[in-house]
Amino acid sequence: MDISSKTRKEIGALGERIAAEYLKRHGFSIRDRNISRKTGELDIIAEKENTLHFVEVKTVLTNTFPLDANVEDAYDPSLNLHEMKIRKVARTGEWYALEKEWEGEWQIDGCLVWLRRSDGMAKVRYLPQIV
Repeated sequence: MDISSKTRKEIGALGERIAAEYLKRHGFSIRDRNISRKTGELDIIAEKENTLHFVEVKTVLTNTFPLDANVEDAYDPSLNLHEMKIRKVARTGEWYALEKEWEGEWQIDGCLVWLRRSDGMAKVRYLPQIV
């Protein structure tokens, strides 16, 4: 299934669904998704071992998967995990933890998703505790 005609918003939503599934397969439970406040947005809120994980997902369309994160020709979606974005996620995560009266640990994580244009196959890289 060629996904190159999908909008940027559709690609982002697909990447978030793939990231949530990846997290579930790795022992996380998904508590919430796409929480928006004036401080920012939280893509995925997951829990594992009494820790809340605020996961910022970055998705990119690609023709071929990079062999590793250091391939010079491939765009690295982690470039979009810049300091200002992470700060917004942290502020919104702090708000979320207070509102839910969360008493355990919490952290900010990243999840990079590469989607292959030709068939929609995905490669996922989870980045724990990016702050």
